[in-house]
Amino acid sequence: MKSIRLRAGKERSLLRRHPWVFEGSIASGKADPGETVRIDAHDGSFLAWGAYSPASQIRVRAWSFDAAERVDASLFARRIERAVALRARLAIDSDAQRLVHGEADGLPGLIVDRYGDTLSAQFLGAGVERWKPAIADALLAATGCARLYERSDASVRELEGLPSATGWLHRPDADDGATERTIREHGWQLKVDVAEGHKTGYYLDQRDNRLRFMQLVRQFGCRRVLNCYSYTGGFSVAALAGGAQQVTSVDSSGPALARASEHVRLNGFDAARHEALDADVNGTLRRHLELGENFDAIVLDPPKFAPTAAHAERASRAYKDINRLALKLLVPGGLLFTFSCSGGVDAALFHKIVAGAGLDAGVDGYLLERLEAAPDHPTTVNFPEGEYLKGLAILKQ
Repeated sequence: MKSIRLRAGKERSLLRRHPWVFEGSIASGKADPGETVRIDAHDGSFLAWGAYSPASQIRVRAWSFDAAERVDASLFARRIERAVALRARLAIDSDAQRLVHGEADGLPGLIVDRYGDTLSAQFLGAGVERWKPAIADALLAATGCARLYERSDASVRELEGLPSATGWLHRPDADDGATERTIREHGWQLKVDVAEGHKTGYYLDQRDNRLRFMQLVRQFGCRRVLNCYSYTGGFSVAALAGGAQQVTSVDSSGPALARASEHVRLNGFDAARHEALDADVNGTLRRHLELGENFDAIVLDPPKFAPTAAHAERASRAYKDINRLALKLLVPGGLLFTFSCSGGVDAALFHKIVAGAGLDAGVDGYLLERLEAAPDHPTTVNFPEGEYLKGLAILKQ
């Protein structure tokens, strides 16, 4: 077994069971991509077993902090069984859910979502890439699913020195290989394509926030709703279910907007109550402002503006601008659902950005709720970096 020795004083994070070891913390030792290594403190004492990644700044990701635990196929089977069992206890109102959430489930670099009878997995680290066959077998055994699609096409694979990889890892011989599935969420029907959709196919992390938006649209009687960065219209369906009379979905993807309109029809809503607008969000907000138009509720769910803290300053300006415009467009008493999925912007900073947007817009608002990812996307106390999605529900004064 190869070993990695840390520099003096660099063992503190592992002693707190944080699973990452950065390149600059290592004094000596190396291994092949994904190979299991023993991680030792500077004095030679055992700290953890981990997966080595020679191309990544995160040089080692810890599998286990137990010196007696073996890193083999049975470890992955146990971790996956535990993760699946946890989701079964969460009483999720959907047949689509996140089954494995990387570090939070003791499986750094592995993301697995279930869409009905189909699993969609991302292998984003050298360690899980090396153990892919064993992990695939464990996923099929733990879930009873016979269909497993790989969506290892995220840009983070490049940081691991890994090529993009997509396609079926397993499906029955008689299966037609169709990658589209219709899922159920809070009584709604939504279509997901595991081969072409964003991430593993859809944004399951916003499931509970979509339900909460529906409830607040109904509670506050929001009639005119603007859903920005709408993708396939999950929040638009939620708004219509909450009683909104007119919903506009804005996105720069024509296919996504076509699917949003399909979702409106699929759930039995009048197509005349929904407008799909293929346009830039920032320009659209400015145009509505110039025309003197107003909305009762606005959703801002933009893509990742700041992948790391190094991008935070530029991202802050972008978040501030769209929130300033949205707050000006809302009627008094209007509802803003605003989000950031940027790892480089934490919840406190995001709150400050939105507060600054309110000052620039000359308005204030009641903070109704702080919003986060659905519980099947857990954050552990030892790995706060896992808390990537943060949001605010604001009622304009």
